[in-house]
Amino acid sequence: MQGILHEEPSILQFFFVTCLLGGWAAWMTGRACAQTWKSVWSLVVYLLMLGIGVRFIHHALFNGTMFTLQYYVVDTIVLMVIGMVGYRYTRTNQMITQYHWLYERANALSWKSKS
Repeated sequence: MQGILHEEPSILQFFFVTCLLGGWAAWMTGRACAQTWKSVWSLVVYLLMLGIGVRFIHHALFNGTMFTLQYYVVDTIVLMVIGMVGYRYTRTNQMITQYHWLYERANALSWKSKS
């Protein structure tokens, strides 16, 4: 997998920086966008910028390459998935809490109309 998904000699470095640190930031970004009723498109813009930040952390801590399209895309896809899940989870909680007479929880990431 080294060379395809990450450039570090250990998958633990990729997991720590991209999934743990970047994933936490992506979840909180998704949560913040949902709480302030921003659109998904503004979340996408924020996560694209966060992808640059994660690439910088790889560069600064582990001497990775800063400007590599392949690794930027991989990091950003991971951040997009985590950020979108955080957004949908928070938005679902908002909808069933604030509009409890209209909606009920369908699952952790969606709601449905009450019959």
